[in-house]
Parts: sequence; C-alpha cells; structure tokens
Amino acid sequence: MAPERETARERTPSGATATGRPRVRLDQPRPPRRRLVPEWDPEAFGRLSERIARFLGTGRFIVWMTIVIILWVVWNVFAPGDLRFDNYPFIFLTLMLSLQASYAAPLILLAQNRQDDRDRVNLEQDRKQNERSIADTEYLTREIAALRMGLGEVATRDWIRSELQDMLKELEERRDGHPRHGGHTVFPADRSSGRDADDR
Repeated sequence: MAPERETARERTPSGATATGRPRVRLDQPRPPRRRLVPEWDPEAFGRLSERIARFLGTGRFIVWMTIVIILWVVWNVFAPGDLRFDNYPFIFLTLMLSLQASYAAPLILLAQNRQDDRDRVNLEQDRKQNERSIADTEYLTREIAALRMGLGEVATRDWIRSELQDMLKELEERRDGHPRHGGHTVFPADRSSGRDADDR
C-alpha cells in the first residue's frame, strides 16, 4: 500500500488536487479579472462633476452661454448661405441646448448628493462633539458641586480665628478667677476626664 501512495503522490503535481483541479493558494492574491466595462475612479469623477456643477451655477457661465447663443443666431441669419450650418428655426442649437441640459441635470444631482453626504458626516461629527461637550460640562458641574460640599466642611481662616479668640478669652477669664462653668475652674484635664466619665 505504501508504494502505491508514493506513486500517486508522484503523479499528482504540486498545486493540484487528486481530481485534477488546481488548488487555490490562500497565501497569494487572486489574479485581476478582466472587465468589459472600463474602470474609473468614482472620487475623481465626483470631483469633476462638482467642478462642472459649480461652474454651471456661476454668472460667468450664463454670460458665456448668452454670447455663444447670440453669435450662433447672428451667424446663421446674416452669414452667406454657403457658410450657414444651422438655418432657422435653429434645430441644431435646440439639440445642443437639450443635450447640455440632459448632462447638466445629472451632474448637478451628483454634486448635490456628494454635498449631502459631506453635510451628513459633518452633522454626525458635530453631534458627537456636542455629546462630548455635554458630558464634559456635566462632569465639571459634578466636580464643582463636590468641591463646594467639601469646602463647606473645611475650617476657614475666619472660623479658626474666632475659635482662637474664644479660647483666649476663656484662658484670660480662668487666669483672672472668673470661671465660666458653674463657679469652679475647669481645666482641660478635668474636662477630658469628665468627658471620659460621661462616655463610660
């Protein structure tokens, strides 16, 4: 059996299966396919359509188109008969204007669609930026509220000064013999022991 397998392997060339079909190599790119329709860059075509549509919407285009139509009509009316190429009623001129309109409308629509796509992307970016700004504002608001609450519990300079003044007054009264607590002098040790006794 082993010699038969070796002979079968020798008969089968590399890159092909036993059925005779070539094996697809996954480590190599596929060869390019031939297409009957020529390929073009859609972005380049879109940019060209935007330029044309932008030019069609300017006053310069209207002026040049008016000049061409006037020259066309004047030439085909007053030129010698042998040199006229579009006699009255100017059928060829009508055909050219119709052809121009039939091409201008899709180009303008294509440019508008590209502009709508850009506006949609810009609006989405603005929406995300607004969401981030709102989140940052809410975070800062919470932080400021937390700082205010924290500052409400912190001893300020005026409060410490007033406490120190009260302690100085109390010490002066004890030194002068005018106790403030029921006729007998209460010292810090006595107060602490009294607090301990109360706690017990």
